[in-house]
Formats: sequence, C-alpha cells, structure tokens
Amino acid sequence: MNSYLVIKWLHIVSSVLLAGTGFGSAFYLFFANRSGSLPAQAVVARLVKRADLWFTTPAVIVQPVTGVWLASQAGWPLDTPWLALSIGLYLVAGACWLPVLWLQIQLSRMADQALASGQPLPPRYWRFARWWEGLGYPAFLAVLVVFYLMVNKPMLWG
Repeated sequence: MNSYLVIKWLHIVSSVLLAGTGFGSAFYLFFANRSGSLPAQAVVARLVKRADLWFTTPAVIVQPVTGVWLASQAGWPLDTPWLALSIGLYLVAGACWLPVLWLQIQLSRMADQALASGQPLPPRYWRFARWWEGLGYPAFLAVLVVFYLMVNKPMLWG
C-alpha cells in the first residue's frame, strides 16, 4: 500500500469519526435533555463531552492535515471551487464546534452538580442547551455538504 492510500484511509476514517461522533453524541444528548431524567442527562452530558475530546478533537486535527496533503498529491489547488467551498464549510463547522465543545463542558458540570445536590437543573443549563443545539444544526449541515463536495467534486464556478 502506498502512502497516498494510507493518508486517504486516515482521512476517511477521521471523517467518519468526526461526523459519526458528532451526530451520535448530538442524538443522545438531544433526547436525554427531553427525557426529564436528571441522571440520564448527567451521564449522557459527561459521555458526550468525553466523546468530543477523545474522538472528535483528534479528527478535527487530522482532517485538514490529511486533506491538504491529499489535495496536493492529487494536483488539486486549494482554490479549486469545490475544494475551496469545502474548506470554507469546514471552517464554518469548526466555528460552531468550538463553542459547542465549551457548552458541553458546562452542561456536563451543571448536570453533575444538580445531580449531586439533588437540585433541578438551573435555567442556565437550558439556555446553554438551546445554544448547543442551535450551533449544531449549521455545523452538521456544513459537514453534510462537505461530504457531498468531496465525493462529487462538482464544477461550481470558474
């Protein structure tokens, strides 16, 4: 196996980890927040935070490194329209994900504190949960469009 195929494999696996962990984590926290079960919310928030730190964060780093290397090796200039749009959308997703990561840490802390103290979740938790959810939609849409662009490499402009 040559180095191009190894890097391509890393790129694909990291994209699966990025999207899969993101979609899966969002699914579980979204529904845990609607369950009315504080223990479920505390456990899921804690696990979502871990999943983002252990899986999504490394994938976020591997994606651009491998992607730029692959584009270079394949002879695709970074200003090729489908590639430039992909990079821009990746940056949009990242701009949403960074505050989401911070929000997840806060949600986990608040849920753990509420559970330990026997108190309900504070209003701040629900405000942060709305922001977490609201930032997730454009990030996921951006990632889906990036997948489309990577697979199809459409002629867009120029």
